[in-house]
Amino acid sequence: MKMTRRVFAFSLLIVPLVFSAIGGSAAKPPTTHKYLAFVGTYTAKTESKGIYAFEFDADTGKLTPKGVAAETPDPSWVLVHPSGKFLYAANEAGKASTVSAFVVDTKSGKLTQLNQMPALGEDPCYLSFDRTGKYVFVANYTSGNVVVFPIAEDGKLIAATANVRDEGKLGPNKERQDSPHAHWTEPSFDDRSVYVADLGLDRVLRYGFDATKGTLSIGPVQSTWSHSVRDLSAKPSPGTGPRHAAFSSGGILYVLGELQSTVTAFHMIGIDDFVPTSFQRISTLPKGFPGRNDAAEITRHPSGKFLYTSNRGEDTITVFAIDPQRGTLTHIENVPTQGKEPRHFAIDPTGRYLLAENQNSNTIIEFRIDAATGKLIPTGEVVHVPSPVCLAFLSAD
Repeated sequence: MKMTRRVFAFSLLIVPLVFSAIGGSAAKPPTTHKYLAFVGTYTAKTESKGIYAFEFDADTGKLTPKGVAAETPDPSWVLVHPSGKFLYAANEAGKASTVSAFVVDTKSGKLTQLNQMPALGEDPCYLSFDRTGKYVFVANYTSGNVVVFPIAEDGKLIAATANVRDEGKLGPNKERQDSPHAHWTEPSFDDRSVYVADLGLDRVLRYGFDATKGTLSIGPVQSTWSHSVRDLSAKPSPGTGPRHAAFSSGGILYVLGELQSTVTAFHMIGIDDFVPTSFQRISTLPKGFPGRNDAAEITRHPSGKFLYTSNRGEDTITVFAIDPQRGTLTHIENVPTQGKEPRHFAIDPTGRYLLAENQNSNTIIEFRIDAATGKLIPTGEVVHVPSPVCLAFLSAD
């Protein structure tokens, strides 16, 4: 009877995970094909003014510049609120770092700042929302802490309700893993936990999240099944340097290792106390690649069939096929981004196009995605933006 209860509870858990926004492919495709695209940039020592807006037509692939959406310093990560009314930016500026809130004019593409809050840490590099859209999570890279800001009904940021920094054994790379370095954070499907990729600690940590209070709890988590207290973080090989991660249906987490240019796949759910277990580690680079490389971004295709990562050094996008039963990855190809340092790329909401941002070449290069193979075909569409490092879509209809 004890095992029956566990299996029943496990089935209740996995059903919402498969169809959740975080990893499910069951959501209906968007009916509109016209979008605004907001591009975050680095402004220090560049000609950039801040956030740039484009009009994007997913039927033709046409990307039309609309100019500067907002002048703001070093908006290295931009994120559109689920309501479509607001946009939030991480202003990555060392000890002077902030997080900015804007209201969006969907007709003009202009952004009007609502307010700005100190990031309460150094160099915020990633933002995400909880499932309700009432909170924004901030990963501060240099200081290694994660901060939670509530969002008011008018879109403004409210004083932080959480500010935590995990400690633990550092990775073996003395230069890059000298302290905790939070680089990515996303909520669990049920909004009861927050996952944090920490490059310095070589782990994807799991924090408890109280959506009523907006608070985070760090450290070992009490098991749902056995009620024992266990460390439920995902631990790739030493020196991996987790940067970003992508969820897949069926409870799989693909962790991108910046330092070793790898993807490690973890089973994140199971009867045995939900301890993440790795089942594959695969390189993002061709065998024998001799040069320097820092893996940067990872995204799963909306169809759930393919996974994409970017390489800074080889300056390519790596394409993987995802096995629908096992979740294992098979390398398809590495495609040059026609520029230098593709720090970020984005797949449009229809899944037809991938837009790669070459930070050091000041260009965004567009690729059409082959729906059957996942391969990338350059469309010839190229736009010029100073130091582009992040791109976020918003429906324009």
